[in-house]
Amino acid sequence: MTPAPRWTAANRFFEYSLLGMLLSGYLAVAGSGYLDLPTAVLAALGLLARAFMVAGWLNWDLPQRRVTQLTLVYICFYPADWLYLSLDFLTATVHLVFFLAIVKTLTAATDRDYLYLKTIAFLQLLAASILSSSANYFLFLALFLLFGAATFAGSEIRRSANHSPVVVRTGQKGFGPRLAGLTVFTFAGILVLAGSLFFLLPRTARAAFQRFIPQRYYLPGFSGEVTLGQIGELKMRNTPVMHVRLSEEARPMYLKWRGAALTLFDGKRWYNPANGSEMLRVERGVLRLAPIEQQLLRGRRISYEIVMQEATSDALFFAGIPESIRIFVPLLLRTPSETYRLGFGATDRLRYSASSLLETDGDPRYKGAELAPAFRGANLRLPEMDPRTVSLARDLTEHYLTDSDRARRLESWLRESFGYTAELPQQEVSDPIADFLFHRKMGHCEYFASSLAVMLRSIGIPARVITGFQSGVYNPVSGWYLIRASDAHSWVEAWLGGKGWTTLDPTPPDPNPVGVSYWSRVQFYVDALEVFWQDWVLGYDLDRQFSLVARLEESTHKLRFRWMERLTALSLDAGGLGLSDWKKHAKWLAAGLAIAALVLLVAPFLRNRWSAAERVRRVQRGLASSSDATLLYRRMLAVLRRRGIEKPAWLTPSEFARIVPDPRYASLIAEFTVAYNDLRFGLRTDAAIRMVDLLDELEHGGVAKAPS
Repeated sequence: MTPAPRWTAANRFFEYSLLGMLLSGYLAVAGSGYLDLPTAVLAALGLLARAFMVAGWLNWDLPQRRVTQLTLVYICFYPADWLYLSLDFLTATVHLVFFLAIVKTLTAATDRDYLYLKTIAFLQLLAASILSSSANYFLFLALFLLFGAATFAGSEIRRSANHSPVVVRTGQKGFGPRLAGLTVFTFAGILVLAGSLFFLLPRTARAAFQRFIPQRYYLPGFSGEVTLGQIGELKMRNTPVMHVRLSEEARPMYLKWRGAALTLFDGKRWYNPANGSEMLRVERGVLRLAPIEQQLLRGRRISYEIVMQEATSDALFFAGIPESIRIFVPLLLRTPSETYRLGFGATDRLRYSASSLLETDGDPRYKGAELAPAFRGANLRLPEMDPRTVSLARDLTEHYLTDSDRARRLESWLRESFGYTAELPQQEVSDPIADFLFHRKMGHCEYFASSLAVMLRSIGIPARVITGFQSGVYNPVSGWYLIRASDAHSWVEAWLGGKGWTTLDPTPPDPNPVGVSYWSRVQFYVDALEVFWQDWVLGYDLDRQFSLVARLEESTHKLRFRWMERLTALSLDAGGLGLSDWKKHAKWLAAGLAIAALVLLVAPFLRNRWSAAERVRRVQRGLASSSDATLLYRRMLAVLRRRGIEKPAWLTPSEFARIVPDPRYASLIAEFTVAYNDLRFGLRTDAAIRMVDLLDELEHGGVAKAPS
């Protein structure tokens, strides 16, 4: 192949369009979150360097032999990247694609090189469709299609520029706007046609390649154990974890989303025994989690829907005491501490609905009951502790008579005497609880909850640590609660006599809460778009189709009902109106319809007259074009027609000028015809002014106007 000429205007247009394709594919993969930092930086630098080369600011010439050597070296390195560095086939393949993209971007000079770059850009977009579950993929797809249309148009322009020039006889008026409009129209058509693939590709591709995709991040503490500090590390992330939508009758409220209850403590780690879970089979997507007796208890109940994002936790999250769940999985596991997990491990984008009884002051199921000895012993067990911790708990509660008063005393003391910080300890200590209580005296929810549970156990009150999330932030745009990893939280459930398991939260509020800013309002719209994407693109299954049909049917019924209400109201009001009132309204209605019809009929005529007058004014200003000759000649024929002179259709303008019988107009028409030919075929713009002057004389009966 022959190298392309550098750098003509057409070639620069093509190069920048191709760079746009590569940039769209690069941003699509980078937006998925799976592209590591070194690869992202090197790819961005490669695109920037190529842009500088096209602009003429950088001169880069890498020999083809060296390019081949580098490619062979990386192909040999690819298995090592897969097996030892990336430890993942898809990640190593993405590295290979981006390496080839960088090398070809910097060295492309032939048509074959540009074909490789187009293929690489498409592979990047395809990889993003597999990796990404975010709505920004649609934006990058649209950019890719736009730059793709421009690239292939630029490629044709480059190809034509290398051939011998061809003279085009037709006019080129408005060529630029027409070409731009054609490009936009082509892009819109491609986007519409690609829409079906766009709605199918993210789901089908991810389903087909799911086993190759590594999990984005890990949610510790929700499936069986948590080491002190892990929840704090999770709170440092701002990644969305789940979306929650409450039922319409439930107003926005502060809720805790319970994920796991942890019983055993070894001084640094909370965990549960490995066995003892109960298997629950889900029949037709519905499972009753509570007996009928519980559902007869009085109390406030809520219904809600939860959509989990990508995570490796198999825990289910509930508000209050769950009573029923609607979930399309074969089975669930219920632990002795009354937490629920999937029976087959973590899944991507789990969706379920549930109803719960909200706890008020204790668990209504256990009021008046005693805790079984085995569970009591497990929730009182402590490792070897610093004796100061036990003494502190006893000193703080020695004047309180009931377990409830002792528990509330310890809860309020921790909340009021210690400070909240999201910073983690700088170094590991042998007894994190003692270090928190007697030295650091600041921490996040894990340390407050663990300290309260240990102190409660030291005075004989069964307690366990709960991990989950705070209520999150309500998005008024989408109507869903957005819960991020930073909303992770730990609290305590203590067994209190006559109340059962009771929620205690000793963590003080964050002294530096995040306020509502302009950027956070923008994020509401971004999150609403993400919810729509997850709802109707990635999660658009048969159940969602039935839901959409039901909503459309309900909306149709409501619309019909409203129309019937309006017609009924109109008929009732008609009884109070006289015949003269109806006639008056009918007259105004008829007048309005007549005016509208008149406007529709007259508007095109007025528009044509105004356009013709505007073109005449342009001619008078010396801005005439060859097409204006036809306009002026038609105006001359209209003037002659009013004078009783009609031009036969079979005569040319010159023939007509020779046979005009009226001597008052013959010389003017002959002179007008000469000027017409000069402007129409000779492109002499000065002839236009002569035509206007002659037209004025014809309109005044063949006598020239007196000078003003």
